[in-house]
Amino acid sequence: MAFGKPKKEKVLKTVTASSADKSEKQKSIEQALKEIRTKFGDEAITVFGAGVPQKIPTISTGSIGLDAALGVGGLPRGRIIEIFGPES
Repeated sequence: MAFGKPKKEKVLKTVTASSADKSEKQKSIEQALKEIRTKFGDEAITVFGAGVPQKIPTISTGSIGLDAALGVGGLPRGRIIEIFGPES
């Protein structure tokens, strides 16, 4: 029998940032967002969860599970939709 090298355990270290580092990072993020919005417009970049969710008109697929998986309750009206996957 051949024996391999003994496996070494990986050690994970947790690093915590100080509040000064966090505030400095937050300031730089806000500055970058401000520059992007002034150059490309207000809707060029958004923060997830910051806006009010919109009600999108949909067409049901007839499958409750698929409608739920799509997240909006079906296929959105007026949009181009591509469905792909392995051939059956």
